[in-house]
Amino acid sequence: MEKEGIFFDDIGSYPLPKGMRLDRLSGEQYLDLVKDVLAQKVSAGVEVPTYPQFRDMIRMFMDPIENPELVESPYLIKKEYAEILELRAIAPGMPVRVCVTGPVELYISAFAATSYSDILFTLAKSVARFLENAKEQGKMAVASLDEPSLGISSNVVFSEDDILKALEIASEPCRGMDCEVHLHSPLYAEPCARVPGISIVGIESAANPDYLKLVDKNVLEETDTYLRAGIARTDILAMSARRNEQLGINLWGDLPRLEREILGMESPQVMEKRLDAAYSLFGERLRAVGPDCGLGSWPSQSMAYNLLSNCAVAIKSFCAKARL
Repeated sequence: MEKEGIFFDDIGSYPLPKGMRLDRLSGEQYLDLVKDVLAQKVSAGVEVPTYPQFRDMIRMFMDPIENPELVESPYLIKKEYAEILELRAIAPGMPVRVCVTGPVELYISAFAATSYSDILFTLAKSVARFLENAKEQGKMAVASLDEPSLGISSNVVFSEDDILKALEIASEPCRGMDCEVHLHSPLYAEPCARVPGISIVGIESAANPDYLKLVDKNVLEETDTYLRAGIARTDILAMSARRNEQLGINLWGDLPRLEREILGMESPQVMEKRLDAAYSLFGERLRAVGPDCGLGSWPSQSMAYNLLSNCAVAIKSFCAKARL
C-alpha cells in the first residue's frame, strides 16, 4: 500500500446472496459473484477489500497442496499451480488484500497435535508460492496470513521458534510491503512482530478491547511493525444472544429487527470510540482497521454491507478529527 496512515480493510468472508448455492454455480458464475461482492465492499467504503472467501479456508489451499498431480514433493505445490481462483476476477492494479491460510493452520487441519516440523516448513513454502504468484500478477496490495489457532488451540504443539520460522518462510515474498498476520488471540502478537516478512499484526479488539493492552507498543517500534485493530464486532451469534436475553425475544425470527438491533449496537459512533481508544494506545503504529473477522455467518449481504458502511463512516470521521 502506498497510502500513508490508517487504511480500512476487511478480513474476507461474506454472505452469499439469498438462496444461492456454490455447488450450483459454473466457474464463470462464481467469478461474477466474486466481482459483485468486491464491488459491494468498495461501495461500502473498504479501501483494501479482501477477495470474498466463499470457499472453505482450509480446503481451498489443502486440496491442491494434497493433489499428487500438482505437487513436486509431498505438500509442496508446484509454483504454477499455486493459484487463488478468486484472483481471476480481479483486474491488475486493483488494491486487494490477499489472504492465505497460514502454515500452522493448514498443518493442524491435517496432522492435529503433532510436531513434524519438516512438513510444517514445506507447507510454509507452499503458502509462499500462493503469495508470490499473487504478487507477480500485480493483484496484491496487502498480504495476510490467517492463523486463528495461534495462542488458542491445544493442537498447536510446535515450539515458538518453529512457528516463527514457518511464518518467516511463508511471508518471504511479502518483504517490503504490507503483510498482516490475522490472529484471534493476542498471545502471539509480539512474537509475530519479530518475523521479518510480517509488518502488521492483526488483533480482534472490537469484541475483546482488553486484547490491545496485551500488546507492547515498544515491541512494535523496536521491530518496525504495525497493528491492525478490529473496530467492528462480527460475532453476530454472541451479540444477538445477548440482545435476545435483554429483550426476551428471538431476533432471528425477525431479520429486519435483528439488523436494526445489531447495527444499533455496532454504530459508527461506537466504532469511532474503539478506533480512538486504539489510536490513543498505539498512535502512528496503528496501520489498518476494520471488522474483527469475516462476515460469512451474517444472514444477508445487505446487513454485512451496512456494517462495512458504518466502519467507513467511523474511520472517515476519526481521521478528519485527528487530521490523518
